[in-house]
Amino acid sequence: MTEDEPSGPYGERTHHGPWVWAAYRAYHELLREKVKKRFEAQEGPWMDQVADLLVAIVNARWEGGRRKEKELEALHAKLERALSE
Repeated sequence: MTEDEPSGPYGERTHHGPWVWAAYRAYHELLREKVKKRFEAQEGPWMDQVADLLVAIVNARWEGGRRKEKELEALHAKLERALSE
């Protein structure tokens, strides 16, 4: 082995070159995308509901005023219910 040979993630010397590490990274990127798709399929509707409630809360705060306090309280209650599901 020479000093200019690439080393592995734990410092060991390898003879595989950059293509093995490119394949390793591609595999993990594919795995990450599959996990993201699985979460989207299982949790998507719930995440959409929580996102909608958070947007409504931010909008209510921006509009402000005493007339919006009850609406804001109702939105916070809905968010608490959604997060406890």
